[in-house]
Amino acid sequence: MDGGRTAYGTGGHLSAKREVARIHRCGEQKLSGVSRVVAAYPLRMCRSIRQLHNYEPPATDDEVYAAALQYVRKVAGCTVPSQANREAFDEAVEAVAAATAHLLEHLTTSAPPKDREVEAAKARARAAERYGRR
Repeated sequence: MDGGRTAYGTGGHLSAKREVARIHRCGEQKLSGVSRVVAAYPLRMCRSIRQLHNYEPPATDDEVYAAALQYVRKVAGCTVPSQANREAFDEAVEAVAAATAHLLEHLTTSAPPKDREVEAAKARARAAERYGRR
């Protein structure tokens, strides 16, 4: 860290142990003495956004729109935009929904389609194990 500044430029000082933990947690790499964020949690996906590809029946327009809305909310950092940002927010949701629909139409797989009820049961079982519910 240059001059006691953190990678985020807040001016605070982190101990070496905390810095290593932060780098590990945020997926950063040290390059030429400067910390750069490579990708935060590269193997994880937002829990609110669900896989839509390869299900029987296929994803509906409402599911595609809901996923696009969750993505834009995550990127924007708010669930409800201000009036000044409403138009840009809505345009972004429509653009992401269109791109998602296009992607889903063009993806191919040789795997058999997943059953929504079976996958929902698996998710409930994982949640019960994660949160200690029986």
